[in-house]
Amino acid sequence: MSMSFIVFILGTIVGSFLNVCIYRLPREKSIISLHYFCPSCEGPIGFYDNIPILSYVLLKSRCRNCNTKISIRYPTVEFITALLFLLLYKKTGLNIELLVLMLFVAVLIVISLIDFEFKIIPDILSLGGLVIGFMLSFIRPFFGFLDSLYGILLGGGVLFAIAYLYQLCAKREGLGGGDIKLLGMIGSFIGIKGVLFSLISGSLVGTIVGIPLMLIKGQDTKYGIPFGPFLSFGAIVYIFYGNMFIIMLLNLLRK
Repeated sequence: MSMSFIVFILGTIVGSFLNVCIYRLPREKSIISLHYFCPSCEGPIGFYDNIPILSYVLLKSRCRNCNTKISIRYPTVEFITALLFLLLYKKTGLNIELLVLMLFVAVLIVISLIDFEFKIIPDILSLGGLVIGFMLSFIRPFFGFLDSLYGILLGGGVLFAIAYLYQLCAKREGLGGGDIKLLGMIGSFIGIKGVLFSLISGSLVGTIVGIPLMLIKGQDTKYGIPFGPFLSFGAIVYIFYGNMFIIMLLNLLRK
């Protein structure tokens, strides 16, 4: 059995747990309890019906107890988590950095889905992730605690300044406190360059996606679009391609 296969299977299992977090955290339910239940009928789900991805296919996307359709989100999160874990393994190899980045990506997935649906980012994820990211910086071989500290200060400080200036000019809140904490958390894991890349690329993609959504919904610029998923997307892209994009940009500026 290859290590790539093991990492992929691990990713599906972790993805299954992330689904639990996505459902329970915004509803203030415990994620420690391993009692799995159907969100519709609250009937118990046996271990044989909780096999990542496979159970969704075997059950034909229906709950065994009440026949309610199971959201496609569940196998999608499991597959995306597994794919990202596999790509991280291919990038870093089997080491401490892999475990750190797996944790970081897992938290970003949960934050993105919760923010997209509820427009909130739980502090246990943003602030908790920030603290853990800083603590892990002491054992990472190529990323020190100063990199993490500067990332936290820049991440939280930049968005706070932008939010404050926007509120002064527009007389209303533009960015929530959750986004500020999230960018600080991103900084704790990937530093200053990661913060800037996540902010710029997240803003760009958010604008590209947000304007058509506002037009479709017939809303003005007051229409609220969660920023957390775009910041998370920028952070994940940075992990894989950030340095390449930065080098390309510097080469262009030199010409």
